[in-house]
Amino acid sequence: MKKAILAFAAVMTLAYSCSCSNEEEVREDRYLASNQTEVEIYVYQDDFFEAIATTPRGSRVTAILSSAKKHEGIEYVPVKADFTLAKIPREIKCDGALYIKGDNLVGSRTECVQEKYVYVRTPASVVADSSKIMGFGAKGDSLLVVGVDTLMSDGSVGKYKVKLLGRQSTKHNKVSGRSSEGWIYSRYVCLDRKEARKKFDAPYISEHKEIRNPFGGGKASECDFYPVEKPSFEGNPLKECAYALYLNANYGILRNFESYIALAKETKINTFVVDIMDNENPGYKADAMKHYSPTNYSRAGKGQDQVYKKIVARLHEEGFYVVGRITCFKDTYFTKDHPECALADKATGEAIFHNKARWPSAFDRLIWEFKVALAKEAVEKFGFDEINFDYVRFPDRISGIVDQIDFHNSFNESRIQAIQNFVRYACDEIHEVGAYVSIDVFGETANKGYTTEYGQYWPAISNVADVISGMPYPDHFTDKTYGISKPWNHPYETLKGWGKRVMDRQKSIPTPAVVRTWIQAYDVMKHVDKNGIEYNAENVAKEIQGLFDAGLTGGFITWHASSKISKYRAQSAAFNKDYTNGK
Repeated sequence: MKKAILAFAAVMTLAYSCSCSNEEEVREDRYLASNQTEVEIYVYQDDFFEAIATTPRGSRVTAILSSAKKHEGIEYVPVKADFTLAKIPREIKCDGALYIKGDNLVGSRTECVQEKYVYVRTPASVVADSSKIMGFGAKGDSLLVVGVDTLMSDGSVGKYKVKLLGRQSTKHNKVSGRSSEGWIYSRYVCLDRKEARKKFDAPYISEHKEIRNPFGGGKASECDFYPVEKPSFEGNPLKECAYALYLNANYGILRNFESYIALAKETKINTFVVDIMDNENPGYKADAMKHYSPTNYSRAGKGQDQVYKKIVARLHEEGFYVVGRITCFKDTYFTKDHPECALADKATGEAIFHNKARWPSAFDRLIWEFKVALAKEAVEKFGFDEINFDYVRFPDRISGIVDQIDFHNSFNESRIQAIQNFVRYACDEIHEVGAYVSIDVFGETANKGYTTEYGQYWPAISNVADVISGMPYPDHFTDKTYGISKPWNHPYETLKGWGKRVMDRQKSIPTPAVVRTWIQAYDVMKHVDKNGIEYNAENVAKEIQGLFDAGLTGGFITWHASSKISKYRAQSAAFNKDYTNGK
């Protein structure tokens, strides 16, 4: 017989009684428990117990213990509860009682969750308080359940507290005395191991299987493409179409922020992206720096936290959406404090110096913790609406030296898996404090057909993040890209061509992020073309229009590293157009 789902109804009480008299009844309050989210309800007829419906575990019932019946070694206890009568099949005829198996009745609500193990469906971090990572659950891993946080009305739980087994614990546990227990969101696990091991099946999954891996970044099909429910925070709606100015963390820029506000109010600018920290340029003395990276703390601006507090408050007062930018896996000061976390030369054990910096390994969980703790602190202390992470990658141009590098790959992830797993952890933690997450990626990631050596695979990141921000600066494209001679001198055609490829990438996943693109707001660099064009208002406008005409309506952010207001003023006409309507 097909089961119906019963819901508890507070508005009506339907008392089911047994055939015994009141004097003989022994009644006690019990709670419905199971190793699944629902408990089966039975009727007794023709000397046989038949399941007729289910109801969520966790609900309180009155168990009539004196009228329990045994059948084939199983105890069935009649109960009284507020069930919705309409959902019981009409053809059911019984002795007037509804029964629950005795094993599904417990004395307290804390006992209602009975599963001993959960199985990881989507790779995820196991996290304790303060964003500390206790370990990692790879797809198919079993985790021992030791507790739950919240039991929902539908019988599901928010998070499981789990005990890690063997290799699942981080190496940091051994050196910091951390527990082997932590929390994992229930949305990442299953109650059935076979189900957990299945790949998410969707019409486009074959596309990821066909992606090549010529640079060793990893197989695209090994990433997770399960649909992700993107958040919406009350009082802080995600900026779906941002016209954004970028401000670096230099003292002179931040102290002059009122001038930028005045300029923005004369245009359609509705968003500011403000540096919290860039490599070797931490903005203010954050507690997270003091804990994780004393060198960053010592190099940060003294008293700057008050400046940030004032800036974010003023921007909100004027109605602007405020994004805080943090560079992730390019952090020379952090590697000085934690050489054990740095990409290192296998022969010497020394941190490598590559592309003018020392790089923490994106496999290493301590750097994950630092950046996310810094982000959460900025949201809670200053009120940023969103955190933007840049350098969410391994170094580029390492294919020639990759065999010489110790990556500290504790969990045997590919590079593209590690980057996706970081993004998932960052989103989970930062969403907890009511802010969104945007991730910067190279413009190259729009290219279809291969994964990158530095670990950025557009679909894997976009499926998880709230916003994905490509960096398709025209003077970064090689000559003849998209068939365009000197793409840097043709901003409209170049950005439109790139945008079309992004639109194709976005269609390869079930829950794509909003696309908000960094645009070139600096002049063509001399080493690219000494005769290249100036990026004035006209050419900046061409970039933006190219994006919108390709279908990318999530907006733009100006990349002008020095953030000179004189340059922004000269480009202001580009920031005062309605690109949705082409005007």
